[in-house]
Amino acid sequence: MCLGVPGKITEIYDNLGIRMAKIDFGGVIREACLEALPEARVGDYTIVHAGFALNLLSEAEAEETLSLLRDIAALDENAESGAQPA
Repeated sequence: MCLGVPGKITEIYDNLGIRMAKIDFGGVIREACLEALPEARVGDYTIVHAGFALNLLSEAEAEETLSLLRDIAALDENAESGAQPA
């Protein structure tokens, strides 16, 4: 199973002829190949799988997804602590 977490492209560079990027996933920086997204630019949001950026998202789509993931994490924390959801 793959969980597509949006990340923000912070840097684009060439590595041995391959277009690469540094992508910020909420403070965790990872590298990904951008060859499948020639239109990608610094500041864009993308979904990465197995080291490859697969598609671009608008900032609104990325924020909505990240908000939902935070809500899921909060539910999980409540379940672990025995707290009742509000």
